[in-house]
Order: sequence, then C-alpha cells, then structure tokens
Amino acid sequence: MPISKILVANRSEIAIRVFRAANELGLKTVAIWAEEDKYSLHRFKADESYQVGRGPHLTRDMGPIES
Repeated sequence: MPISKILVANRSEIAIRVFRAANELGLKTVAIWAEEDKYSLHRFKADESYQVGRGPHLTRDMGPIES
C-alpha cells in the first residue's frame, strides 16, 4: 500500500518545509496544533489540520495524538 497522506507532528518552518515537499510528491498532509498555535502558519499550509489539545509541548505528549 503506497503512502498517500502524512501527519506532521511539528510546527513552524520545519513543518512548512515538509508540507511543501509532500505536495511536490503528491502526498496529502495533516497538521496537528495546540490552542496556542491557532494562528500559526503551519496550521493553514496543511491539507488538513486538527486541534488536539493545549500547551506548547503537545507534540511531545503522544496521548492526545493517538486518540
């Protein structure tokens, strides 16, 4: 089964670079974000984005991401 969509559990410039590369490869992208990131650019550059909690260290806590 080929990869068609990727989740980027990062934010800011790194996430945007991954989204750009994925787009060039024809892959769909998903961003996750905390309440504090609601205006961050990475949230709007992804094909899909989901709020998964609060706090600046959200991507280090796998619990909300796995839910």
